[in-house]
Amino acid sequence: MGVPLLITKNLTVGYGQRLLFGSLSLCLRSKAFVCLIGANGAGKSTLLKTLAGLQKPLAGRVFFREQNLHQLPPEQRAKHLSMVLTDRLELDWLSVEELVSLGRHPYTDWQGRLGAGDRDIVRRAIAAVGLTELRQKSITQISDGERQKAMIARALAQQTELMILDEPTAYLDLPRRVEVMQLLRSLAHTENRSVLMSTHDLDLALRSADQLWLVTASRDLVMGTPEELVLQGALGATFGSDRFEFDRVSGQFQLNYQRRSPIQLQGEGLVTTWTARALTRLGYEITTEATDLVLEVRSNPDLWILNCGDRPLKFQSLGELSTHLQAYNMNTVDQSGHGRH
Repeated sequence: MGVPLLITKNLTVGYGQRLLFGSLSLCLRSKAFVCLIGANGAGKSTLLKTLAGLQKPLAGRVFFREQNLHQLPPEQRAKHLSMVLTDRLELDWLSVEELVSLGRHPYTDWQGRLGAGDRDIVRRAIAAVGLTELRQKSITQISDGERQKAMIARALAQQTELMILDEPTAYLDLPRRVEVMQLLRSLAHTENRSVLMSTHDLDLALRSADQLWLVTASRDLVMGTPEELVLQGALGATFGSDRFEFDRVSGQFQLNYQRRSPIQLQGEGLVTTWTARALTRLGYEITTEATDLVLEVRSNPDLWILNCGDRPLKFQSLGELSTHLQAYNMNTVDQSGHGRH
């Protein structure tokens, strides 16, 4: 990881009379991809705006390369960090290229004229997010995901060492969320930038971030690699409930179903893996011990053989098996036509 870029000293964050965070001592290093996670209403947006210099802290200071960020003039601060908010700006009259060009505003003259170097930076920023073919399109003619990429390109064109983004994947479908997350991670690692973003995509954050900043239920800020926070139990303690829990082995949330009978699963390969997922979803406890229920998975062709009594039941699809197992209760098997045998 790089050298310290943004540091806070005894930072107290809030608004009006409401205190959100107290005495924060944070360190964001260069070339880092950091995800800020926490429950809705935990104060993530307020914290990001304070770190970006858009909102004054209640106490304490924010330093960017040893300069007090809140004492810098806005035009100078804009050369150090850029920010992408979730607020939908009324920029529909702009093309993609014109929107991205706004990122050069801190460097242009009072008339806002772009030089050859500025235009080259804008073109490279557009290319970095994969929008070259859409650069002349109006903002109204592109998708939400493409619009979000254009906003990121505007921040890129600003050529700051630090990019702060508030929920950049909000309102995007899963493929677009993955694309944006991969793009930001790549920018941090290949463009020598630091990226700090808030997100509710916990699974993507666990897979992508160099470091997580976790806002706990008591509004403490816990920092560490994704693996460290999983092993410490901090994620489970923050996001768990009586309806679901964070499984530290799989790194995923598991719903707390009404538990059914234990079942022994036999087989290997991808089909067996997803069969195990289906059994867990249905509430069955998978075990290696001897049980009344034994499920054997065969491949090529796929076949599921359920031993639960005098004769085995055979299923030719995972859907058939799931339907049958949903009806299975208290060690009683309804063999009236569900299985093929």
